[in-house]
Amino acid sequence: MGLVAIRRAARGWRRLYRETRLFAQALRSPHHPVFAHAVVTRRCNLACSYCSEFDAISKPVPTQEMLARIDRLAALGTTAVTLTGGETLLHPDLETTIARIRRHGMLAVTITNGYLLSIERIRSLNRSGLDRMQISIDNVQPDSVSMKSLRVLDQKLRWLSQYAEFQVHIHSVVGAGTAKPADALAIARRATRLGIGYSAGIVHDPSGRMQPLDQESRDVIAQIERESKPLFSFARHNPWRRNLIQGKPNDWHCPAGGRHLYVCEDGLVHYCMAQRGYPAIPLAQYTQDDIDRESRKPKSCAPWCTVFCVHRIALVDQLRTNPRQALATLFPSGEPGSAASSPPLPIRALTALFAPDRPTAGGRLLRKAALHLLSID
Repeated sequence: MGLVAIRRAARGWRRLYRETRLFAQALRSPHHPVFAHAVVTRRCNLACSYCSEFDAISKPVPTQEMLARIDRLAALGTTAVTLTGGETLLHPDLETTIARIRRHGMLAVTITNGYLLSIERIRSLNRSGLDRMQISIDNVQPDSVSMKSLRVLDQKLRWLSQYAEFQVHIHSVVGAGTAKPADALAIARRATRLGIGYSAGIVHDPSGRMQPLDQESRDVIAQIERESKPLFSFARHNPWRRNLIQGKPNDWHCPAGGRHLYVCEDGLVHYCMAQRGYPAIPLAQYTQDDIDRESRKPKSCAPWCTVFCVHRIALVDQLRTNPRQALATLFPSGEPGSAASSPPLPIRALTALFAPDRPTAGGRLLRKAALHLLSID
């Protein structure tokens, strides 16, 4: 085993511990943000026609302002920060920002189109402490809809497979109008060969509502889900997306604005990238009252929402308040390879510890020991 592989494995185990700790914190209390997306620059070096989250002229958020925003997110109790854009690698001090996230003990994630990656840049991101990178790839050959293609980025993926000590994940948008929807399946299989994670999302309009999918795109998503390798993943256990693909709304409470924050380049807090303008309060002035109020507030966009990171946070809260119902939703009876009574062991263990239906004296003692082991006060 090479040195990079040893470091990657060691960091992977440390990351698993930290992720478990942060998940336990989210189960324990509903009064802090779980995920935050923070825009480092609106500018992008590409111009994919389906994307509404970029421009070609904006300057990067000044580094000191970016660091102040990270400090504020930490003060609010945020557990994970995803740096987004635009194209994040265009920010001249991206690694400094990542290091600041890690210094606060938060998970550090960045989203990129990968065009600006090099071996040295990957090593620099290693040194910064980056936990996870998501690369957007939509097709095999670039077309008028998306330049994020496997042909252009395959060498970058090989470098990541060889040199990255952080976790790498490829994400494709299906239904965006690319020439060949089946390309997403080819990208998924290439990711598997390189040992890289993969997921496929569904294109949404600027308000976050899913756009209709043709039958070919539906078949591609179904095939990708069937080939998903992990025992548990949100690609395989995703009732919200299944409903939307079938044209059915979802009945759920969206906790955005409290459990999920989207901080735009101007430093304003919004519900998500699709609901900019609400509540649009400066992060520097965001308080615990704002978190609790916006987390409870009903959102009219929720039934048709495709923003699955917010769905996942809502599931965490449901696991805390009604674990049996949450697990039954994720693992309905009759679902191939799973049952409502047999969710993955880590989810069962964490739910039993931090969200038991009927707490017992022994359970409370075990929970106290687990909190101590996870360094949670």
